[in-house]
Amino acid sequence: MEQARNRLMVVLFLFIGGFALLGLRTVDLGLIQRVAERERTDWSTAPVLPRRADIVDRNGVVLATNLDTPSLFAVPAEVRDPEQAAARLVSVLPDLSLADVLARLQSRKGFVWIKRQLTPAQVWKVNALGLPGLKFQQEERRIYPHGSLAAHILGFVDVDGNGIAGIEHFFDDRLLDPGRVGKPLRLSLDLRVQHALHDELEKAMVMHRAIGAAGVVLDVNTGEMLAGVSLPDFDPNHAARALPMARFNKLTNGVFELGSTFKIFTIAAGLEFGIVDLEDSYEAIHPIRISRFQIRDDHPKRRVLTVPEIFVYSSNIGAAKLARDIGADRQREFLGSLGLLRPASVELPEVGLPLFPDRWREINTMTIGYGHGIAVTPLQQAVAIAAIINGGVLNPATLILQSDNLQPLGRRVISRTTSDQMRALMRVAVTKGTGSFADVPGYRIGGKTGTAEKSGIGGYRRDKLISSFVGVFPIEAPKYLVFAVLDEPKGTAETHNFAGGGWVVAPAVGRVIARIAPLLGIAPESQSDENRFRRTALLVRRE
Repeated sequence: MEQARNRLMVVLFLFIGGFALLGLRTVDLGLIQRVAERERTDWSTAPVLPRRADIVDRNGVVLATNLDTPSLFAVPAEVRDPEQAAARLVSVLPDLSLADVLARLQSRKGFVWIKRQLTPAQVWKVNALGLPGLKFQQEERRIYPHGSLAAHILGFVDVDGNGIAGIEHFFDDRLLDPGRVGKPLRLSLDLRVQHALHDELEKAMVMHRAIGAAGVVLDVNTGEMLAGVSLPDFDPNHAARALPMARFNKLTNGVFELGSTFKIFTIAAGLEFGIVDLEDSYEAIHPIRISRFQIRDDHPKRRVLTVPEIFVYSSNIGAAKLARDIGADRQREFLGSLGLLRPASVELPEVGLPLFPDRWREINTMTIGYGHGIAVTPLQQAVAIAAIINGGVLNPATLILQSDNLQPLGRRVISRTTSDQMRALMRVAVTKGTGSFADVPGYRIGGKTGTAEKSGIGGYRRDKLISSFVGVFPIEAPKYLVFAVLDEPKGTAETHNFAGGGWVVAPAVGRVIARIAPLLGIAPESQSDENRFRRTALLVRRE
């Protein structure tokens, strides 16, 4: 018995020793060698993109979000035959360079990227190759569900998730803040309004064979941008493929001489400074000659024009004479107060610098009076016009949804009386003047046309125009402003080959207003009450 018991104890100790060895080996394989392998290959240090907050419109519609996607990398030390592996990889991923892939697989590094953000089909094809040393890393890809619809506003990110342009760049830190990743960045954009503006500008651009277009819809009382468009545009999901001209934001970065929409500022300054009242008039029979320059009217009336007629019939001669009476110093002060002599304040990095004379001579004062000799961005122009017609308060443009409990920090630039007078002029410009094609039944729209020749070698080019129109509604108590620009439009048979703002842009703005007004809660009225504009209208004589 004693001998049997001793033998049993020996067997027991052998079992215990065996299990101990197995346990130690398991720890060695599972932890120690894996750590050593990680230290040797360093492939586990593959960067993982930090999660980025969503961007949504004012109604919560997603404009930019994230999608989990696999990226392919290699551990070169584990690749058995780099030449064969490179050839087989390029056969299923033909956009890769064979020489580049081979160089990466022969690298002495512990980790090399092969291709970022693969599709499910590409992942399946790579897995089917069965090549050792190839691995996948889960990353996040930034997705823009609506494609090019708001490309210049949203911007885009690079392959590592860094904001490169637009809102993505301006708010890069906010969108990457771990404490706010779960809280979307809510913009002032309304995707419905954005679609209507984009659609109508695209149609107008095609119809009139323009090389570009830009437009904005503003809340005139808060400065909120409900829509912002620049054409041509691009798909931010594939921003690297876009041409530079498509990525250029004409709305906020392009500076243009915008022509007769500047008469809004000239007339407003004349009224505000007490230089004229609505009953005053100027002789517009003959062109003005200054040195080698000549100021003329495109559609001359060849008679004395009242101040409302100068505005409604868009007389360059009358505006130039009024600007001369205002004077260079007061004109410059007034335009500066409207933000037209400094870059626009908006949450985008792509903001253009306005161009204006260093020496503000008399000829500059007169031409600036009707929108030549000074170049600003369409957004600047829209913001300044909003201040003229909203009661006289300048509100900076913003792309961030404003709280209903907070009043915008606006700054008064003109009196309410002047603002009321300008609204009356803008309404009459639509009912009796150059903006008649923007009128929409049921909505009292005020507006102003703009047509400017583009400068070139040797002077201005009469065959290359910047045509624009601003529409405001409802004009008796403005809520929204639509400003649109066509770059080098061409006339058609329907426009009698004219390509000015009243012919090619005003109809597009009218269509935009007809589409968005119901969406914004502004119902049409069955009858039009024009009595409040009657006094101003009587000062405009029908031709």
